[in-house]
Amino acid sequence: MNNSFVGELIGTMLLIIFGDGVVANVVLSQTKGQNSGWIVIATGWATAVAVGVYASAPISGAHINPAVTIALAVIGKFSWAMVVPYILAQMIGAFLGGVIVWIAYRQHFEKTENPDLKLAVFCTGPAIRDYTANVITEIIGTFTLVFGVLSMGYFSGKDTPPYIGSTFGPFTVMILVWAIGLSLGGPTGYAINPARDLGPRIAHAVLPIPGKRDSDFAYGWVPVVGPIIGGIIGALVYAATFGAPAAH
Repeated sequence: MNNSFVGELIGTMLLIIFGDGVVANVVLSQTKGQNSGWIVIATGWATAVAVGVYASAPISGAHINPAVTIALAVIGKFSWAMVVPYILAQMIGAFLGGVIVWIAYRQHFEKTENPDLKLAVFCTGPAIRDYTANVITEIIGTFTLVFGVLSMGYFSGKDTPPYIGSTFGPFTVMILVWAIGLSLGGPTGYAINPARDLGPRIAHAVLPIPGKRDSDFAYGWVPVVGPIIGGIIGALVYAATFGAPAAH
């Protein structure tokens, strides 16, 4: 269990370092990648997922997402006793990842005047604020994520690996996340992961970032609740379509 905790923490931390890092590179002032656009952000986040999965798969099974952890438990592919420790590790890793991105881009946070862009480095926000529509978008995005990885045969039905291939498996998930970002990311920024959003949002709240705004916790429930619902629906539809998971 201790090794699994560390695996989820490190995998999620790496996810955020590269994911929030690419957002920082695109939106903050005077970076090499400033204004390079959505395709760069979507590509960076997709590869961030792959890196996090490669790092943690041999140790913890590479959930790196509370929505995935809960969804797998719902359909019997993961032990409920391990759900809380996994989510705790994911949240800590996400928080630490946000802090590390701030350290790397600290000078650029100081040069950036727009407080909304500073917040955007850490967490998602809606293009059009409509909580009902925003939750539905996150449900759809996370449904495609969980149903997609299960349909790929990514999770073996055990609490730990093996997967469909220790080398190629994470790459297929990268392509899936890239597609989600390009196709469904426009309305809400496709959190599709409660830890990815809430952990760095808390980091934004506590870090001494000059000229920052509030951390928009009024919206913060959306990228937590939506992905959990979407993940559960995705797992249940998978189970109904392809049959119950193997007992373990």
